[in-house]
Amino acid sequence: MNEKTLEVLIDQTMGQCGSGINITWQGGEPTLMGLDFFKRVVELEAKYGRKKQVSNNLQTNGLLLNTEWADFLNEYNFLVGLSLDGPEHIHDTYRKRRSRKGSFEKVHRSAKMLLERGVDTNILSCITDYSSQYAEEIYHFNKKIGVQFLQFIPIVETDKADPGVAAEFSVSAKAYGAFLSKIFDLWYHDFVSGNSPVSIRHIESIFFRYVGFEAPECPLKEECGTYLVVEHNGDVYPCDFFVEPAMKLGNIHKDRLIDMLNSSAMVNFGQMKMDLPSNCSSCKWKPFCYGGCTKDRVRDPRDKRNNHFCDSYQMFLEHAHPYLSELAKSWKEQNKARQQTYDASGHFR
Repeated sequence: MNEKTLEVLIDQTMGQCGSGINITWQGGEPTLMGLDFFKRVVELEAKYGRKKQVSNNLQTNGLLLNTEWADFLNEYNFLVGLSLDGPEHIHDTYRKRRSRKGSFEKVHRSAKMLLERGVDTNILSCITDYSSQYAEEIYHFNKKIGVQFLQFIPIVETDKADPGVAAEFSVSAKAYGAFLSKIFDLWYHDFVSGNSPVSIRHIESIFFRYVGFEAPECPLKEECGTYLVVEHNGDVYPCDFFVEPAMKLGNIHKDRLIDMLNSSAMVNFGQMKMDLPSNCSSCKWKPFCYGGCTKDRVRDPRDKRNNHFCDSYQMFLEHAHPYLSELAKSWKEQNKARQQTYDASGHFR
């Protein structure tokens, strides 16, 4: 992204948001832009800030991070999402460097450095055919290095050599369901034992539904279309999984972000998620997942437009439902007074 596009982006973003904005910098690998690029980012955010609050997030593989990066990220309160799939044998199965050697040693050092220097750090772990076998090992590994926030990303990609099937490294629905159930057991044991469990995004997003709120994680929402993707040249798309010509909304050099966010094309994209397979309509778990992420209906043609992880969600919810129901009941009792007096109407316009 060149200087002109960056400035237009920040000017529009700060000028058209409400009281605050959340910007996630990702790629590819965003640190390839160099630290000076992100120093310029915060300069422009200050220039066009209009006394609004901005939260910056950086998603990175951690290979280029050093202490200078860490100190900058800490100073400007960047939230870092670091790609670390687990212990060495898990991480290095698919995350290899150009030399074909694994990248674990460097990324592991980056994780510890970020935490030691006070950088807010989340771990993003891809769940594949291999890593799905090691839920307990991954959970305890992350706890040991001191990470508090975990996000598990199930991988299903179309095989480039054979578009009729999912790539061999994709995790199956059954394996991912078993993985989530095991992770839940580990998390719940720590929770009821008072052992300071880590925060796991999927579990907490599901819990929002149990206490009557919309899930914050977009795959679990009824409808998509809550953010915009801006490419390096200013092209705008409705989702980072659908950056393709047919989905282009416009370009920030000639269009306004707020207009693209509220455009009919964006609305139509969001409503794609609501076009659910017939088996979803009668599913008792529909209010908890609403069919999952739209992209997971198109990556493996054998799914026939059903969500690749439908069985995963059902396995997980069948397993966790009694415990989440009890936790929700307790939460509602503790927050009864707040629920009776809280008025959220002013936050949504």
